[in-house]
Amino acid sequence: MYTISRRLFLALALSMTGLAQAQLSIEISGAGANRLPIAIADFTGDGTASRIITATVRSDLERSGLFKLIDPANAVLDENSPINYGEWKGRGADSLAAGRLAQSPDGRMEARFRVYDTQKGVTLGGAVYVTSNQQLRAAGHRIADYIYEKLTGEKGVFSTRIAYVVKARGQFLLQIADADGQGAATALTSTEPIISPAWSPDGGRLAYVSFEKKKPVIYVHSLASGQRQIVANFKGSNSAPAWSPDGRRLAVVLSKDGNSQIYAVNADGSGVQRLSQSGGIDTEPRYSPDGGTIYFTSDRGGSPQIYQIGANGGDARRVSFEGNYNVSPRPSPDGKSLAFITRREGRFQLAVMDLASRQVQVLTDSHKDESPSFAPNSRMILIATEVGGRGILSAVSSDGRIKQRLSVAAGDVREPAWGPFFQ
Repeated sequence: MYTISRRLFLALALSMTGLAQAQLSIEISGAGANRLPIAIADFTGDGTASRIITATVRSDLERSGLFKLIDPANAVLDENSPINYGEWKGRGADSLAAGRLAQSPDGRMEARFRVYDTQKGVTLGGAVYVTSNQQLRAAGHRIADYIYEKLTGEKGVFSTRIAYVVKARGQFLLQIADADGQGAATALTSTEPIISPAWSPDGGRLAYVSFEKKKPVIYVHSLASGQRQIVANFKGSNSAPAWSPDGRRLAVVLSKDGNSQIYAVNADGSGVQRLSQSGGIDTEPRYSPDGGTIYFTSDRGGSPQIYQIGANGGDARRVSFEGNYNVSPRPSPDGKSLAFITRREGRFQLAVMDLASRQVQVLTDSHKDESPSFAPNSRMILIATEVGGRGILSAVSSDGRIKQRLSVAAGDVREPAWGPFFQ
């Protein structure tokens, strides 16, 4: 049995800011090459609450582009119902999920469900999640994650969160939402720009750059308490924070000694260490998943390209060679690929490099992509882009087949960061 109380606590802590929330709307195009046919029976139990969970599970799986939803035709099933596998195979469903929302003996609300393989006629598993009326969608996300992992073999990201910055009515709002754009809450509001949010590995803190002191300063913000700590406020610019995989250090960009260079600093602001040494501009650091190296952007060779350096400094080696403009390196969490922004024929587009073969694939056909951020399962990449002169978010699968567009009705949306797996 699992509880989702920590998520509720964070959501309440954020909502106490009392600031306006801007929900992201989502549009989906494209799909995986071989979608998995699945039927999600209506959850039984409390009518309204059960419908919320059912709709969330179906929406999550459909949005992934990897599943084809089969109409359950109002079948009344729960996690203990006998399953006629032949009937569901006849409807075209390779798998089936059924469950109910029930009260436990101690009065808590429980979402119970099972997943079935109709081709093999077996139960794949099931779970029980303790929830509440305020956390029904969170329970639905957890159920969708469970189904996704059982059927694909990789962890789902429906329970994860995204951070982004909305500029509207002269204000900058640092917002946090579910991965589907719903449940948005404001962590910080300012009349000055907020840029470069980065999630800590445990999902409890955000590092970002704020201009509220009329210059770029790096903060670490605890989402549960709302407390903030300045970790870099040196002479000149302090920018581009990136967490080490263990959450103890940040790679940052400082200009305190001249040109912008890569430094490392403890999460409390102590222990500043210079890592890069060049006559150019070194910026946009990102740790490799194993924490051993840092990817970054530099113009040391004459044009902006991607380089790699040891986590404790040393010699840098060039990573990107196609084209004369490659920036914003983001290694995938599985360590297999590198997302970045490349300029091709005057267009700034998202590209991904296979780190084993060094082959590069451009994934978008847009003009002003920026700020790529991988989902924690490495399946999708979130970016900021521009449509009709307005900033929106877009997500594309790492193979380019599935595309999603997230936008806010009134305002520019930029600076996306995809959070870690649900803790």
